[in-house]
Amino acid sequence: MKISGFQKLSLVDYDGHITATIFVSGCNFACPFCHNAGLVKNLEPEIDSEDVLSYLKKRFGLIDGVCISGGEPTLYNDLPDFIKTIKNIGYSIKLDTNGTNPEMIKFLVENELIDYIAMDIKNSLLDYAKTIGKDYDMSRISESIKYIMNCGIDYEFRTTLVNELHSFDDIKQIAKLICGAKKYCLQKFIDSGNCLSSGLTEVPKSKAIEYQEYLKKYIPNTLLRGY
Repeated sequence: MKISGFQKLSLVDYDGHITATIFVSGCNFACPFCHNAGLVKNLEPEIDSEDVLSYLKKRFGLIDGVCISGGEPTLYNDLPDFIKTIKNIGYSIKLDTNGTNPEMIKFLVENELIDYIAMDIKNSLLDYAKTIGKDYDMSRISESIKYIMNCGIDYEFRTTLVNELHSFDDIKQIAKLICGAKKYCLQKFIDSGNCLSSGLTEVPKSKAIEYQEYLKKYIPNTLLRGY
């Protein structure tokens, strides 16, 4: 695994936990609104995993959770072994994923290596391609959604709202796609200045609230994040 970012303390990445967040390089999507362009393009320098593990061993007790993000962590075949090492220290593990590797997600859950999954729902299935920058087999996304909703561990789905990419029709389709989910977060897009594309804007709060109210009919625990 290529680690290219390490946030030693976070209070927002894993609800209910004081967390360290690990960012891996490389992604199989090219979402124009992604704020980690360097990670997606695999341009960031590598951080020694032993340095990360050493820090986690020293800080265990002060920190109780580890979030593994990216990039896309499930692209790495050695992800399970890496997580197992962290899990053996005693940490609770959250995985951020785009859902393109349902086999890896199943393996991690079935081997009790993760405690929480946050899966991005990039858009309605019809508009996924324009949102991820490429065509993709949507059956893989659907498979991950169905599995996560029934796997027995805590999870959330989340969508970063972008004015140029998400319409009310998209929101209605997403509501059907994840109807009955435990938790769904509508996230505010923030232009970091390092996005893959320029010229994108946030969905206004008033519109986000309108989306939220509609979604609550299908997913009662629909939240706004960052607004």
